[in-house]
Amino acid sequence: MEWLDLIAQISGSAIRFSVPLLFACLAGLYSERSGVFDIGLEGKMLVGAFAAGTVAALTGSAWLGLLAAILASVFFALLHGFASITHRGNQIVSGVAINFIAAGLTAQLGETWFDLGGQTPQLPNDARFMVIAWPYAETLRGVPVIGQIYSQILSGQNILVYFAFLAVPLTWWLLYRTRFGLRLRAVGENPAAVDTAGISVPAMRYAAVTCCGVLCGFAGAYLSIAQSAGFIEHMTAGKGFIALAALIFAKWRPVPAMWACLLFGVLEAVAIRLQGVPITGIGIVPVQLMQAVPYILTVVLLAGFIGRAVAPKAGGVPYVKEK
Repeated sequence: MEWLDLIAQISGSAIRFSVPLLFACLAGLYSERSGVFDIGLEGKMLVGAFAAGTVAALTGSAWLGLLAAILASVFFALLHGFASITHRGNQIVSGVAINFIAAGLTAQLGETWFDLGGQTPQLPNDARFMVIAWPYAETLRGVPVIGQIYSQILSGQNILVYFAFLAVPLTWWLLYRTRFGLRLRAVGENPAAVDTAGISVPAMRYAAVTCCGVLCGFAGAYLSIAQSAGFIEHMTAGKGFIALAALIFAKWRPVPAMWACLLFGVLEAVAIRLQGVPITGIGIVPVQLMQAVPYILTVVLLAGFIGRAVAPKAGGVPYVKEK
């Protein structure tokens, strides 16, 4: 039954690795479905992670850290909205600027405030979202298949993991079963028609980028106060860009987005598991190559395995109201 334990361990790790990608991917989905392209997911995750690590270290409360992450991320999301919606600026340039500002600002503030080389102080367990053990998890661990699923995949995750996967059906319901979702999708396809119906296009797009900011805040908080015990400089390590790739791979749909993020999570978990392990006919693969596997796959998938991905028709195009 060792192979069952191994599969269960990799599955549990894959779920944990996919969570920040899933939050960021859903964040980009809200924004881009409304017609606002956002390549600043990486920057918003980073400021969220820094805000969460800082506030959790100062207050000792993980929930206040999460709130700070959401507020900081929403501020940067609204900044992106102000540049691209109100002033009709180039959305790509705005997103790139947010990434650069976030990288420099978090490193400088971290060094100035804590003098720890850009890091925040190590968090105690009380200031973090710790794993939740489900009832009888240890008792059922020895039961084949069901025991592994229950004790190593469903149990032993922190609360933000459950939030991430609950956000998938919630996003699907909001987009496809509510008036808000219908209008949001319509704004991304034909803003002129929505405007003619008396609905404010800027208001809908600001609502979308706010949702994006909230979810990026969750992603950042997960990195610094759930998966890790504090903020580390540049700790997002390109996850915002992988989330964008997953969004395109999923063709801007929430459920396929979840599977795409889980695929990247599995690759990261397998890559870590194989570090230092000799492979028959190959030998020990360098650690750097194993760490690069998820990024290599991102390029391969986007290069030719996703078919035709059609973005929202009004995506990246500032809306100018006709007089």
